[in-house]
Amino acid sequence: MPELGPAVDTVLQRCLRVREGEDLLVIVDPATREIGVALRDGARGLGADAVLAEMDERATDGTDPPPPIAAAMRESSVVIAPTSRSLSHTPARKRACEAGARVATMPGVTADMLARVMVVDFAQMAARSRAVAELLTQADRAHVTCPRGTDFELELTGREGIADDGDLAAPGAFGNLPCGEGFIAPIGGAGRIVASSLAPLGLSDPPAILTVQAGRIVSSEAGLGPASPRGAGDEPGRAGCGHERPGQADRERPGGREDPGYGACGVRRQRWVRRHGLGADPSRCRGDGCQPRDRRPAGAGPRALRPLKASTR
Repeated sequence: MPELGPAVDTVLQRCLRVREGEDLLVIVDPATREIGVALRDGARGLGADAVLAEMDERATDGTDPPPPIAAAMRESSVVIAPTSRSLSHTPARKRACEAGARVATMPGVTADMLARVMVVDFAQMAARSRAVAELLTQADRAHVTCPRGTDFELELTGREGIADDGDLAAPGAFGNLPCGEGFIAPIGGAGRIVASSLAPLGLSDPPAILTVQAGRIVSSEAGLGPASPRGAGDEPGRAGCGHERPGQADRERPGGREDPGYGACGVRRQRWVRRHGLGADPSRCRGDGCQPRDRRPAGAGPRALRPLKASTR
């Protein structure tokens, strides 16, 4: 396993600012146990009362952890979840944040990934993220092109850019790591996206071709495009399923709370363009099929489609 010390320090001290005496929970599954041990041991070295909780790998992204772990999340000051499947948009994560926990989820993380992409110039990355977010806030529209054939316009009037700068120090803070982007929830969009990476499917060779009309993905062709999720295409989310990010969900609803593209819980129905972001980490320049990492290289975009999250370079 690669040396994880510098990356662990970044997660614990720079992002979460773990303090002596805090209750800290690290959630893992069998594939990520070694990473969890490194994070737990690092937290203990900072004086935190750190616990490692191992569960079976969840069947899908968004599936809650077992009830004992969910209860422990609510009682913890800090929760770190390096897991094979994402716990980001789960009721357990939402309730932990509502109780004041600072939560960093790390879906699909590997030791090589952590060692490589969490050792960056964070001051530069954070400044770039904030600059990109401000540009998006000031813009009325975004026009994205790339040599592979992407030609896509987004309506941004009145929307607010958000910086994903890795600062998870405030009570109730939540974010995915690795970090490093500026993003925005568009009002709508239209055009063609040629995507080399589709979450949760991975790298697409040849690239997938997505056609968007009035903010909705109307066709997915080539590469992994035909394999993109379709079955739940027009189904609303379940009430109380925890997909809303506190303080952010309304900003990601082009039509507000009554937008027909959303279910009762704030989850956007499938196959709508949910957000647009530009990566701000200059240390990364190529995608490798892992969505949390692929969306952060400097200049990467468009990406973060729901349910497809795509990046083009």
